[in-house]
Amino acid sequence: MLLSLPALHLQTSEHHPLFQLPHGRLGPWCSPTGSPAPLSCETGCGEGSWILVCRLLVPTQVSLLSMEEDIDTRKINNSFLRDHSYATEADIISTVEFNHTGELLATGDKGGRVVIFQREQESKNQVHRRGEYNVYSTFQSHEPEFDYLKSLEIEEKINKIRWLPQQNAAYFLLSTNDKTVKLWKVSERDKRPEGYNLKDEEGRLRDPSTITTLRVPVLRPMDLMVEATPRRVFANAHTYHINSISVNSDYETYMSADDLRINLWNFEITNQSFNIVDIKPANMEELTEVITAAEFHPHHCNTFVYSSSKGTIRLCDMRASALCDRHTKFFEEPEDPSNRSFFSEIISSISDVKFSHSGRYIMTRDYLTVKVWDLNMENRPIETYQVHDYLRSKLCSLYENDCIFDKFECVWNGSDSVIMTGSYNNFFRMFDRNTKRDVTLEASRENSKPRAILKPRKVCVGGKRRKDEISVDSLDFSKKILHTAWHPSENIIAVAATNNLYIFQDKVN
Repeated sequence: MLLSLPALHLQTSEHHPLFQLPHGRLGPWCSPTGSPAPLSCETGCGEGSWILVCRLLVPTQVSLLSMEEDIDTRKINNSFLRDHSYATEADIISTVEFNHTGELLATGDKGGRVVIFQREQESKNQVHRRGEYNVYSTFQSHEPEFDYLKSLEIEEKINKIRWLPQQNAAYFLLSTNDKTVKLWKVSERDKRPEGYNLKDEEGRLRDPSTITTLRVPVLRPMDLMVEATPRRVFANAHTYHINSISVNSDYETYMSADDLRINLWNFEITNQSFNIVDIKPANMEELTEVITAAEFHPHHCNTFVYSSSKGTIRLCDMRASALCDRHTKFFEEPEDPSNRSFFSEIISSISDVKFSHSGRYIMTRDYLTVKVWDLNMENRPIETYQVHDYLRSKLCSLYENDCIFDKFECVWNGSDSVIMTGSYNNFFRMFDRNTKRDVTLEASRENSKPRAILKPRKVCVGGKRRKDEISVDSLDFSKKILHTAWHPSENIIAVAATNNLYIFQDKVN
């Protein structure tokens, strides 16, 4: 399914200085009680019920679902669904996230909009449409702002979206740009009240002296309307750009991380946060690293990790200290001197960190690799996967065109058995942790026919190129898969390629 997202305006940023909060206790902290072959992906249904996602020897059994737009639909939605040919900078998708059930999929873009897609319900006539997602709601989350004190623009680009577990009929999600986090409520309304005593049918107030009888207001059916309303705005707490937000497993707090600090917020309190990590040196000339990503443990509300531009990961326990500048565990892989180069520090910077669903492992993504770390082993990763090692010889040109600074994300499947991450030329990679086999697939408009089967792609580094291979010199570095998401319990993935959102599902599904 190919969805092209909309257009808006502006870029650049910086905002209010971080206000200082008194140190104090927030406690008590408590834990709530390689030759190609099949890629296995578990659906999380239980032991022995894993489904094969794709076969690498035969044409890959991953089908691309495409939303065919008829002429009338394009007329109606021309302000929302855009053709790739006239997409603007504001249309580029900047984050993708499934909710906890997988029924909703949210995307944010550089224009500050959040677009939510809802999964089609299965019908007897069209069983195959069950995996398709259609537009459920779209709203403007952030607007461009200007910091007059610093003469800096604050761009509206959505950096991250995180869903909260559903507690009632409404949905709640967090969205953030560089400076401000917002809590949004998304709800449905299909009835409207009629028959007020003090208002007429147009909503104007009536003269109380003219009211001779009392009426009981009634609810009348109306067309379904999906409303998005901001319930909380968490602002003015970050001097630097927010790169991560993560909801705690207690569902009462969340954290937001920028380049030098991590703040802890309560969902009910918007005017103050608690600074739990601060790596800013007294003299900024002594700054050697920055925070690149942070995430809470999925089950233990006192534990979180954050990664740095030096390729290190720190695990912190908020029970040990209110200010977690001293880490509990420190994960770092010794550098191989034979691989040392001018670009070593740049390519070792971690762009994404994710806990496994089980909470036992941490996955990190740097420029060339994905690594899996066991929480019980700090000195080296237990698994390392080469994403696009053929680019090692291209680092000089990638540095010149700034691609070497691209920040790729990585995701687990629902059972932590398969890893997915993006690459260039609209390629994305999957790695099976059990069989150690991998596949490269392409999200392209050429493959966007309804239920088209994706074929594995191979990159030729040198020598004679086979018919189905693509030369490393032919790769398009302007086409990149930075943002991906995996359905929490099924083999359905979302891949963002510039302004296009591709939904793939395995053929068995």
